[in-house]
Amino acid sequence: MIKTPDFESCFADLIAIPSVSSIDPAHDQSNQQVIDALANWFHGLGFACEIVAVSQNPDKFNLIATLGSVEQRSGLVLSGHTDTVPFDESGWDTDPFKLTSKDENYYGLGTADMKSFFPIILEALKRIEIAKLQKRLTIVATADEESTMNGARILTRESVKGDYCIIGEPTGLNPIHSHKGIIIESFKLTGRSGHSSNPAFGNSAMEGMHMVMTSLMQWRTELQASFYDDSFKVPVPTMNFGRIHGGDSPNRICAECELSLDLRVMPGMDTTELQKSLKERIQDALDNTGLKLDFTSKVLPVPPMHTDMHSEIVKHSETLTGHHSACVTYCTEGPFFNDMGMETVILGPGDIDVAHQPNEYLQQERIEPMIDVLSKLIMQFCGK
Repeated sequence: MIKTPDFESCFADLIAIPSVSSIDPAHDQSNQQVIDALANWFHGLGFACEIVAVSQNPDKFNLIATLGSVEQRSGLVLSGHTDTVPFDESGWDTDPFKLTSKDENYYGLGTADMKSFFPIILEALKRIEIAKLQKRLTIVATADEESTMNGARILTRESVKGDYCIIGEPTGLNPIHSHKGIIIESFKLTGRSGHSSNPAFGNSAMEGMHMVMTSLMQWRTELQASFYDDSFKVPVPTMNFGRIHGGDSPNRICAECELSLDLRVMPGMDTTELQKSLKERIQDALDNTGLKLDFTSKVLPVPPMHTDMHSEIVKHSETLTGHHSACVTYCTEGPFFNDMGMETVILGPGDIDVAHQPNEYLQQERIEPMIDVLSKLIMQFCGK
């Protein structure tokens, strides 16, 4: 029997370690303690563990743990992120940093999304004879999935080798082969304030923003007419104007106005070209207005993900879970693994419906089925 901590002990240890990531420095935290704990556990099982600093932030790290020699063929990669979103403690009925068993659920920050995946991997390894695996098994734990995805962005085919990848995001034990991408943009218009009694006294940034939003809504309609896929619950690309701020008094012409938006893009849409077109639309809408435009975006686009439904990893995931693979509207690190040449499936025990909110939980009845599925997938892709 492999000597590792039991599932609940590992799970509780990870939940107890704060590892919030945020583009707001006031909330952002290091994930080093989580990475160190995982490295100790997987090293104890014979994995070669490499801790890699994530550039842009000296407090953020990835773990790449590999079982098997370089001579062995690439096999399976199991990946998850180590960070959580920020939280509002007043909304919780339990301590978000204490794993609490109640009503046949486990409560705590990150229980569903997605610190449970690593203890599940450890338990799955107990079910198989890992010394007899004939292909390499690699565990990847990343930083900052909930903010910039910089942890996944620095991974390369040279550092992570595998033919197939499973990412344990919350999917309710339903395999996911495709999801939308996201572009987030923030920009500010600067005009000139003045007395509201005469528009000539100033140059309204708020009216300029109205022109921008009108143009972008027209573009949204054009995109939705061009891209449609009914395998998604929301079958078209969407654009959400999520935050706007401008002006300070109704009797003053607005000098500054800021807008933040997100664009959810379908597989087959190029995020680089879309981001370029988005900026051009904004600039064109402001032509001859005299308003100054400044982009203040802090997050790079995340491409959409698509793995062929006939891929071996998709088919085996469907067989073992009893569910057809599906498409979702949220984002994961999946496209970065696909770009490294791996056929990727998103599959985990949690529910996206309870992620990113107070009283996040994982249903205990999901744990054993996920362990069973994962152990069989490891044997399928790394065994004889």
